[in-house]
Amino acid sequence: MRPPLPASIALGLAALLTLPSTHADERMQVLASFSILADMVENIGGEHVAVTALVGPDSDAHVYSPRPTDARALAEADLVVFNGLQFEGWMERLIDASDYAGPLVTTTDGIRQLDYHGQDDHDAHGHDDHDDHGHDDHGHDDHGHDDHDHDDHDHGDLDPHGWQDLNAGKVYVANIRDGLIQADPGNADAYSANAERFLDEIAATDAEIRALIDEIPSSTSVITGHDSFGHFAHAYGLRFLAPQGLSTEADPSAADMAALIEVIREQEVRALFHENMTSPALLEQLAEETGLPIAGTLYADALASEGEASTWLGMLRHNANTLHDALAEPDNHDAADMGDSGDHGHEH
Repeated sequence: MRPPLPASIALGLAALLTLPSTHADERMQVLASFSILADMVENIGGEHVAVTALVGPDSDAHVYSPRPTDARALAEADLVVFNGLQFEGWMERLIDASDYAGPLVTTTDGIRQLDYHGQDDHDAHGHDDHDDHGHDDHGHDDHGHDDHDHDDHDHGDLDPHGWQDLNAGKVYVANIRDGLIQADPGNADAYSANAERFLDEIAATDAEIRALIDEIPSSTSVITGHDSFGHFAHAYGLRFLAPQGLSTEADPSAADMAALIEVIREQEVRALFHENMTSPALLEQLAEETGLPIAGTLYADALASEGEASTWLGMLRHNANTLHDALAEPDNHDAADMGDSGDHGHEH
């Protein structure tokens, strides 16, 4: 039999066993509905939060089916963050199933809402700074969606993809900051400071995107997998067309595809773009029937698993660079890019 431990060591071990949990375990548990919101929360919450995304990178929140473990994770969360505007059609049912009673952050509260034609829907929300960005020569009041039937999508008449406009993104940041402070007032100063730093990064990224998009001819139209770039178009002035509506749940009809092909032939459409979380089949069909190249991958509803597009701001920079490399006039490309396909994910 081993001799008993000296009293001093035994007391020390007992003290260690009764210490509070580690700092990591003490972090506020935040559940975000999908990867883009999770990245925002991590930037604002910093070391004080542990963030879980229900729908991870490269995954489609439109068609996500919650699992029983999701209800348990939600019930154990200190704060729940989701987009709203029916983007996550399953979220309310999941909240009800989990009996979660804590604070909820709806990140789109207060953004300038757009219908699926890119028209302002609720001017009462203000945000007049959108008007300062203009780009009227790009025609962002008409994104070419009239050829598509949106009656069967799940988003009503409003475009839920507000994070595609960095001006609206500032409202997302403010809503998340306020939610974190409500749930964890002891770290309010840290959340406020992190939010201010993040807003500075947003402003710099917004300026970078505008400089790139301004070099794309104003008459250019962009074809993507589904109708998720209305807020981007409204903010930065491009025209987007898509074979699918705001949701990826329903495939377009043959008549929709035929109408889109006709529009492509009538307008100055020079390239097609994949989306990271939608099937490439529709775009490949369009490419075959129109002879247009698929010029790269854009990120709409989910972050990439790795690389530049694995963060929200990086994703938007990637999209702007990819569009610029494919669509800007040759004289507007840097000399180093002349004759080069670019390094912004054009492989597919």
